[in-house]
Amino acid sequence: MSLHQNSPDASTPHSLGEAIHRIRARWGWFVAFGVLTALLGAATLTYLVVVGTIASVYMIAIAMIIAGGVEVGLGVNARTWGRTALWIVVGLLYVVAGAFALAQPLLAAAGYTLLIGVALVVVGAARIVAAIRLDHGPKGMLALAGGIAILLGAMIIGSWPASSLIVLGTFLGIDLLFYGISWIAFGMKLKSA
Repeated sequence: MSLHQNSPDASTPHSLGEAIHRIRARWGWFVAFGVLTALLGAATLTYLVVVGTIASVYMIAIAMIIAGGVEVGLGVNARTWGRTALWIVVGLLYVVAGAFALAQPLLAAAGYTLLIGVALVVVGAARIVAAIRLDHGPKGMLALAGGIAILLGAMIIGSWPASSLIVLGTFLGIDLLFYGISWIAFGMKLKSA
């Protein structure tokens, strides 16, 4: 192996400042991507909430099918029967659940939405307990975050199954909106750097 093979590529930046300098000229692309993403988020929040919910279900379903396929592959290659059977069964369950979600996206949305509601209540309670047990630090903010999570979870559960049509799409829309805004801010920061 020669010394040349061990040295970093000349086109690879050596520092964050150098990397920022190289991409500064492309700031407009970052802003354009951010605008597009934020607009998709706003559109999802305004009139495409149900479409966003179904798209979320499809993304989850496809991820489950892929993960299940990999799990089955791991099971087939396991060396012991116990692991083989467990991985294959779990993988097949993932594939079947993913296929069900693709075939029945509204039913799957109802299940996912209920799961999110319950998870928010549990996470909120855990945050409040953590805030109570915290000796010092952001006790108030942690308790507030816990209370908000419980409130959101209770709202989702209280309006379930009707909330199933809007919760996942709303979450996707909010995510896209703020993700887009963050790319716009990044692009504008590059422009002024």
